Amino acid sequence: MSVQFGKCNFDGKPVDCRDFKTARPVLAPYGCDGEGYICQDNFGILYRAFPATKEARRETQPGVSKSGAAITWDGRLDNREDLIERLAGELSPDSTDLEVVAAGYDRWGIDTFRELIGDWALSAWHPQDHSLVLAKDFVGTRHLYYLVGEYQVTWCTILDPLVLFSRQPLKLEEEYIAGWLSFFPATHLTPYVGIYAVPPSSFVRLTRGTRKVTKYWDFDPAKRIRYGTDGEYEEHFRAVFTEAVRRRLRSDSPVLAELSGGMDSSSIVCMADKIRQHGEAEAPLLETVSYYNDSEPNWNERPYFEKVEAKRGRSGLHIDVGVEPKVHSDELNCPFAVTPASGEAAGSDFARYLQSSGCRVLLSGTGGDEVTGGVPTPLPELADLLARAQIRQFAHQLKVWALNQRVPWFHLFFASARRFLPTALAGTPSHKLPAPWLDPAFVKRNRSAFEGYEARLSILGPLPSFQENISTLHGLQRQLACEPLAPPPCIQKTYPYLDRDLLEFLYALPREQLLRPGHRRSLMRRALVGIVPDEILNRSRKAYVSRAPLAAISGDWAHLQRMRRILVSSELGIVDQQRLAQTIEEARQGHAVPVVPLMRTIAVETWLRHVRAQIMGRAKLNEGEGDKRDLPPARLSRAAT
Repeated sequence: MSVQFGKCNFDGKPVDCRDFKTARPVLAPYGCDGEGYICQDNFGILYRAFPATKEARRETQPGVSKSGAAITWDGRLDNREDLIERLAGELSPDSTDLEVVAAGYDRWGIDTFRELIGDWALSAWHPQDHSLVLAKDFVGTRHLYYLVGEYQVTWCTILDPLVLFSRQPLKLEEEYIAGWLSFFPATHLTPYVGIYAVPPSSFVRLTRGTRKVTKYWDFDPAKRIRYGTDGEYEEHFRAVFTEAVRRRLRSDSPVLAELSGGMDSSSIVCMADKIRQHGEAEAPLLETVSYYNDSEPNWNERPYFEKVEAKRGRSGLHIDVGVEPKVHSDELNCPFAVTPASGEAAGSDFARYLQSSGCRVLLSGTGGDEVTGGVPTPLPELADLLARAQIRQFAHQLKVWALNQRVPWFHLFFASARRFLPTALAGTPSHKLPAPWLDPAFVKRNRSAFEGYEARLSILGPLPSFQENISTLHGLQRQLACEPLAPPPCIQKTYPYLDRDLLEFLYALPREQLLRPGHRRSLMRRALVGIVPDEILNRSRKAYVSRAPLAAISGDWAHLQRMRRILVSSELGIVDQQRLAQTIEEARQGHAVPVVPLMRTIAVETWLRHVRAQIMGRAKLNEGEGDKRDLPPARLSRAAT
């Protein structure tokens, strides 16, 4: 995952080249294979390369298209062969992804974005009209942030330079924090007012005095795939899943895959092995990494990932995560943490392995559970029947599912119907209630974030199951937007289950193909027989209650005692200090508490204390010394509401 840092002045004034000198050491660890740099007149961009394909190693960036646009590209273009064919005469089979994108951009302009399949982010500066375009792929696997001033825009792959070298005081975006404490923040937000993220499937066009965000592509709700037999669905699934994995094996270095022992990661590894056995993968080697914790009585994944290792005849890297975790970090003697999720360095075993193996791509099973019917709920199917007034079939399926789930049919009926009702009538489900220690005024101001930005189902328009699919995808996009760029040693994380073609197929299927009473992931299980070990396909849903968070609270009790006396989050009107302290005490004593919201609250408080300590500590240490542009802002406050 290569990185970029750019500046442009819409008033025509030259950019300050010293800004790039200041940003260079921050970007350098993320791009260890060379640098590209332009600083001319009112535009400048710094690029650090971390290529994973043989084509990427031949790219010279930033690139300038024939029309004069300066394009900086970070990505993997999955449909490059198709685009090269459509752009016949301008390209060759050996053209780099950047050359393909630049040629398409010259011919189709912003319409190019909907044609690009893969993981990518790009910037395009147009010197003719002094405009800047920033764009990302449909799911948001790559990050791109920007800071808008009166006449200037600064953008970067990572938040650090935009925060560390800002000349303005930091103002926290409390909606982002609310999202972190619930269902993840909206994809266009960052923790700081005035610094934005490019949303997935969108591009941002910036000119002097204007900023316009446009969505360039979305799924077609009218698309339907209907076959006569189960076998035809299974064959189609194998084809698109194979292609989703094969695309991500395009690397001239060994590829690493997470292997947890669940269906998601195991299916990716087994399919990747099948692809490599047929000589259809570019990657010279596929390795695996598995995490285990023998101290967790409810987490016994070792037998399952070892079953996959036995099938492939190769053991992977095994990392013991049973070391007692901590809930805090040294607030001054660690890198500046720009978000609650940043500042976590790779474990020493994992870091050493990356350095020795040369792996640059990591396959992740994120999203598999959500998109292949891993959550055993009939509600989307029942909502479809209800919306289309198919009463007889609705009554039949209601009875079948009620018997299967051993719940009264009326409960399922109400659960299906409530999604069509306004919240005032339907009420808020228990799993969406805000944590009781959060300040009520804070919750009220950010109600949309605490509801997961969820829209009620509509009887008109797309099928309710399609609406549910899009809502689930939005949740995954928000989750990915919160994942920081992997710290050095770097690795590019990619997600086969979030492949655009695979999702288009899954969203066009009849719901009963994915999930049947007593058979979650029905299509996936049927299609992968003989590819994935039966013990994996037939295992019960992987779920457990981890003791690690409560162990962390007990292990770091002295620190928590000191921390909870004065809470930054309380000073900012986010939490009720007394109620949070009471909940932490209950957790230490082993009482049932909302563990995930509690750990997220502690993470936010730790981050806020870290930010405040870093800002004030560095300002004090550097007072009266050096260029003030090198200091982070000296004040931290919540944005006015």
